[in-house]
Amino acid sequence: MSYAPRKITMDGNEYVLVTDSDPAKSVDGLLYCIIRADRAGVFAGYVESYEGQTYIVRNARRLWYWSGAASCSELSQKGVKKPKECKFPASVPRQRIHGVIECLEATDTARKSIEGVGVWEA
Repeated sequence: MSYAPRKITMDGNEYVLVTDSDPAKSVDGLLYCIIRADRAGVFAGYVESYEGQTYIVRNARRLWYWSGAASCSELSQKGVKKPKECKFPASVPRQRIHGVIECLEATDTARKSIEGVGVWEA
């Protein structure tokens, strides 16, 4: 599942998306994304499927508090700069997230950064 075409054809010419980002490694062909829900907060994980504003996410990790990224957009591209100050609980194998209002494809740099943050426990 991809949210934006990587190649398009116009007037018989094929154009390929060029970007400075490094797309995150997929798991079973699933995209690693940052997902923002209306009332549930922000999550990172592999989008398995979605219908309307309900997403099924594998290896879902709630991003409760982060430091070193100004927004979800920056988080999806660069990850966090201060991992020891972040509060990310352990991931869950599969989660249904309702009220999704934003889904951003993440880079591999961001994925590694998020996965590198230690598990926060209260």
